Amino acid sequence: MIIETALAKGLHIATAESITGGAVSARLAQTPGASKVLLGGITAYQDQIKSQLVGASSQLIAQQSAVDAEVCAQLAEGVRSRFAGAMGLSESDVIGISTTGVAGPDSVSGKSVGEVFIGISSKAGVKVFSENFAGDRLEIIEATIRRCEEILLEEIALC
Repeated sequence: MIIETALAKGLHIATAESITGGAVSARLAQTPGASKVLLGGITAYQDQIKSQLVGASSQLIAQQSAVDAEVCAQLAEGVRSRFAGAMGLSESDVIGISTTGVAGPDSVSGKSVGEVFIGISSKAGVKVFSENFAGDRLEIIEATIRRCEEILLEEIALC
């Protein structure tokens, strides 16, 4: 549904994923026709990748950790801008989605297991969704992927 709806509107999707490790992009790629919509993604698991490749502020990450709403917003904006530029597309034709959070089993930088941020950047603006998922590592990651799918559908409808 995401791929078909985005294609009908002439939209493209780029991902910057931390907690999901590329699984959002992989899920989208399973749909026939994904190559017409999905530009690609960056698995930004390490903080240096988040800042150097995607454009999140290294100072912000150092101050607040990467599991942060503002960092997540910067990731969504950064991946959207970078992929639009690389493809010669207008940013208004690209949606950037990002994930960051703690899947467990241990907390990270004072952030609890299950604390997740999902960022989305499009011509409709930038939004960050704060989630708290329960379960083990795989359940938290799967819940994050499902929520990303919902958010993408909602965002595509706005564009």
